Amino acid sequence: MMSTKPIIWITGASSGIGEATAYRFAQEKASLILTATRAERLAEVQQECIRLGARCEILPCDLSELSTLDAVTDRALSLFGRIDIAFLNAGISQRTKVLDTSPQVDQKIMDLNFFAPTMIARRLLPPMIAQGGGTIAVTSSIAGRFGFPLRSAYASSKFALYGFFETLQAEYHDDGIRVVMVCPGRVQTQISFNALEGDGKKHCRMDEGQQNGITAEKAARKIVKAIKKQKPEVLVGGPELLMVHIKRFLPALSRIMVRRINAT
Repeated sequence: MMSTKPIIWITGASSGIGEATAYRFAQEKASLILTATRAERLAEVQQECIRLGARCEILPCDLSELSTLDAVTDRALSLFGRIDIAFLNAGISQRTKVLDTSPQVDQKIMDLNFFAPTMIARRLLPPMIAQGGGTIAVTSSIAGRFGFPLRSAYASSKFALYGFFETLQAEYHDDGIRVVMVCPGRVQTQISFNALEGDGKKHCRMDEGQQNGITAEKAARKIVKAIKKQKPEVLVGGPELLMVHIKRFLPALSRIMVRRINAT
């Protein structure tokens, strides 16, 4: 069972949803382990979490280096002796059509968005089961619920997360493992700025939809509430979330609507 002040590992914690979620948990005096690539920025987030009342350690690393992930996960487990909640949030997006995207970019997106969180989860499962349970929250996307122009590899990675983690939940529910699928729509983060073009270069532009999205802080409030309640899924965003329900109940209409999206 989860302790009163849980030990929480957050990846992608140096900005956006991960950073905002870290601050929300810090206000509740949780013990935090923060991971991201940018060590200096991560240290700044750590100091703010400590100021808010949390115990906080940082574990900078590049999660796309898959061969290191078992050791990174073992290190995270050793920092406070256990992990009650893992919020696997790190990821990268895309902004090019299928024919304009190299296989190398497809692989890079799949490595960070799919293989990294699934490898970490697989390593976390035995100690979580041994301690009586744990929660694994993972950031997918509304693009993991329906195909979206200029997001072929990104959408594929997010669809795949649903398949893997829904299966994991079915297999280990009776061992006390709970999965929370975090499904953001438009949130004001740097995801579009950092998205990959077909040649691997950064997009370096903020999408209009992203600019008009909800704040990361508002998203974090909803995500933290869902994680604490161990909800199987939480949709986070604005009117664009309606597309998830249209896809479910009116799939033919959703296909027409997706074709008409003016994606950037």
